[in-house]
Amino acid sequence: QVQLVESGGGLVQAGGSLRLSCAVSGRTFSLNAMGWFRQAPGKEREFVAAISRSGTSTYYAESVKGRFTISRDNAKNTVYLQMNSLKPEDTAVYYCAAHYLGGDYYYTREREYDYWGQGTQVTVSS
Repeated sequence: QVQLVESGGGLVQAGGSLRLSCAVSGRTFSLNAMGWFRQAPGKEREFVAAISRSGTSTYYAESVKGRFTISRDNAKNTVYLQMNSLKPEDTAVYYCAAHYLGGDYYYTREREYDYWGQGTQVTVSS
């Protein structure tokens, strides 16, 4: 089994920054493509960013492109989401997810992910 634990959420003013972390244990981290999703109140969960196993390929939702950066440290079994220029509409519970095995690709659909964290709340005040 793979366990994912997110951290780094909190309350921040619009224009501010936060860095989310997702620590992964249970299986070889470098075999997992990783992704971040978010769910705002009353809305469906949506894709935010993804990174391939090696970290060489990344992909972002249009709504966060240029503001968020996904990265990973395979030595620390951790994936990060650096969020800059935050907006009130970024308020959501943020989830990290792992796609086990497969090729060195990124994945953008929920059903492509095998394991999920419990989520961390990000609140951006105006």
